[in-house]
Amino acid sequence: MAAASADARTYARANSERFRHELHELLRIPSVSADPAHTADVQRAAEWLAAHMCGLNLQNVQVIPTAGHPVVYGEWLGAGADQPTVLVYGHYDVVPAEMGDGWDTSPFEPVEKDGKIYARGATDDKGQLFIHLKTLESYLQTGGHAPVNVKFLLEGEEEVASENLTSFIKAHLDLLRADVCVISDTSMRTIEEPAITYSLRGMVYIEVEVQGPSRDLHSGLWGGAVHNPALALVEILSRLHNPDHTIAVPGFYDDVVPLTPEERALIAQTELTEEQFRQMTGVPALWGDANYNIRERITARPTLEINGLWSGWTGPGPKTIIPARAGAKISARLVGNQDPDTIYRQLRQYIESLAPPTVAVQVTLLSADKPALIPYDLPEIQAAARAYAKAWGASPILTRSGGSIPVVADIHALMGIPVVMMGYGLDDDGLHAPNEHFSIEMFQRGIETAIVYLEELAALKAGG
Repeated sequence: MAAASADARTYARANSERFRHELHELLRIPSVSADPAHTADVQRAAEWLAAHMCGLNLQNVQVIPTAGHPVVYGEWLGAGADQPTVLVYGHYDVVPAEMGDGWDTSPFEPVEKDGKIYARGATDDKGQLFIHLKTLESYLQTGGHAPVNVKFLLEGEEEVASENLTSFIKAHLDLLRADVCVISDTSMRTIEEPAITYSLRGMVYIEVEVQGPSRDLHSGLWGGAVHNPALALVEILSRLHNPDHTIAVPGFYDDVVPLTPEERALIAQTELTEEQFRQMTGVPALWGDANYNIRERITARPTLEINGLWSGWTGPGPKTIIPARAGAKISARLVGNQDPDTIYRQLRQYIESLAPPTVAVQVTLLSADKPALIPYDLPEIQAAARAYAKAWGASPILTRSGGSIPVVADIHALMGIPVVMMGYGLDDDGLHAPNEHFSIEMFQRGIETAIVYLEELAALKAGG
């Protein structure tokens, strides 16, 4: 099988330019899942992927409707029932992008510059999921055979919290049955420091609305006797954290799995200095719980953040009103074993307890996703480490991510299989930001590493 993977890697290198141009086609489709104006584009991206799978000679290729955007499924089961089956998860939807956001080039017209592909979705996640399609093609076009069976589960709602994916998985457990799930939707610090992610934070996202008077009031006529909803809101928000920057919500930390000394040593391998952090973020100074280092704070500890605020008059010139309403969007990032339902209940009860009788406060749950904490000593993760060492050219670091991929916890729980997060992006690829990009070199290295990983999984089966 080593000869087969060598031939596949040679094929991938010889066809690298074509691979990129095909990726450009997918990147040109503005599959923005959050915007109803792009619903047809999301459908078009799904159909493009299905057609591409058919062109690679995958079988049972389907664009499967959900209550929202469709799921794309395809499979190649030619390795036989005695070989492992890999389920590759990825998402083809993207977050909104417009030139006015600060893009240097059109976000949906891919540009290659300085060794990078610039486009929305280049690294999150179209470029990374495309790696796995090209991996399978490289095997099938050289020996007509891959070392393991491969199934693809590609969704169009990851950027809107995968609202319909859990029910889809529950309804299609037989179709999706596999021995391991591989996800490439994470990143590494530098190109020479590959990373396997074994933990993701979950999330609870809420909206808080404060209602005061029945309508906006003249601040000169009514000010001084009406509790301004904007003031009431910021008074509530100011009490979400303690003076030491820990979260003040009662019970919030009760179920957090403590970091072991071994994990803290792993995390310390990617620790940031305060100067590096300031340069990367542009903040004037560090903030947070001083009991944890920077990397622990942004990956392994729960957070509570204010994501948006609105109230009153924000247009040009003065408009002296007491606004009728004020609102905030708030997210909590969760770590194992925090339960989203419990955290939402604690948040709602605490915020309601802070509400003065002079206003009405409503707390609404917008989304909730479980955290994922995968044992990093699993054989499938160790096989991934060997694949990086052989094909990427460097042994990977085992790391936690501060972000969320909702499907990870669901696959792990519902399907009972390991989830291996083999990321091929860089931390500074600009995902969700203007000028998102993906390194051409990392795209190529990713394909070759994924090729070797399939070989390592087959060897794992043979040896065990």
